[in-house]
Amino acid sequence: MAYQTEQKKAGIQLDEKDYEILRLVERNAKLTVREIAVKINLSPTPTHERIKRLEKAGVIKNYTAILDKRLLNKRIMVICMVTLREHSRKAGADFINAVLEFDEVIECYNISGDFDFMLKIVSESMDSYHSFFVNKLSEVKGIGHSKSTFVMDIIKETNHLL
Repeated sequence: MAYQTEQKKAGIQLDEKDYEILRLVERNAKLTVREIAVKINLSPTPTHERIKRLEKAGVIKNYTAILDKRLLNKRIMVICMVTLREHSRKAGADFINAVLEFDEVIECYNISGDFDFMLKIVSESMDSYHSFFVNKLSEVKGIGHSKSTFVMDIIKETNHLL
């Protein structure tokens, strides 16, 4: 199995039953232990113990609901690339701390290449994005250059790893 090298580094050994549990939970976190147990052909107690072990090891980080952005009036999605003026540990930390406070930013990645960070931003409208950009993002000290790209359509969007 290709995963074994990384698993050993992480200190947890996963077998096929663990992967079955992870696939099920990843697709529907509302399944009960009993429902999972039936689907993987194992009794509830060992299934529950496996789930707890996966949680404790950090393989299962969190259980969450995926909300529909459009139904919550977040119709604009923007990918904003940002380059910092200065590439010091403090400048990077200051930028990250500022971004963590912005509800509009739903994802932030430190990247390589022409830009330092990639932000995924949702907003109600072009006007509200403009207000966010002018009044919040551009006010963050240390930004040298940014480029906003507006998402026209989402072709694939998933959080599934397995």
